Amino acid sequence: MSKPVSLQAHYDQRLKNRWRKAPFVLRFTEWKDITGTVVVIKERVSSETRAEERNLQQLGNLQDRGHLYGESLKCLIPLLKRMVEGVCDEAGVPMELQRFFNKEGLKLRDNLPLDEEAGAKLALLFRLQERLHNPDRIELLARRIMRFSREEAAYWLARTTSYGADANRWAISGLRIMLTGTSNKDDGIQRMLDKLR
Repeated sequence: MSKPVSLQAHYDQRLKNRWRKAPFVLRFTEWKDITGTVVVIKERVSSETRAEERNLQQLGNLQDRGHLYGESLKCLIPLLKRMVEGVCDEAGVPMELQRFFNKEGLKLRDNLPLDEEAGAKLALLFRLQERLHNPDRIELLARRIMRFSREEAAYWLARTTSYGADANRWAISGLRIMLTGTSNKDDGIQRMLDKLR
């Protein structure tokens, strides 16, 4: 029986440069004013210039779509693993990104490639959880987003990123209410969690 490959070796052998062309990138990093790992999601947005004419390697610029850290990150680790476990390479081989969501993986400072489905779902989750502080509402948000199809996640992400600052803010607020209710004291949160778990 072969010994499992270390996370850093797995990254170096299978993932290292894949993020450069991936539609979404998950970055494990540190910020000076935050203790611990910060997980940042970025979306590759096509540039207005004609990249194919200039024969560029990259397919656009990376735009921040949200971040996660602290208690929110800690309570979402099991669900984040499930959201990324289906990400495969071009040959359909799983990339095993869920291996990075543990104590060892969160210490690495790497960029992980994401496909459109996992990327859109994570970007939407990271955007919507920012003002939530109740762990049950954050979990409910993640579980409901996990049930979205790729198309639904992409649509709702576009509604929160593409229509100007005011419309984006309203879309985030409305979608957050639609998925998690308006109050931490709502009994419906626990009832919905019980159904989804």
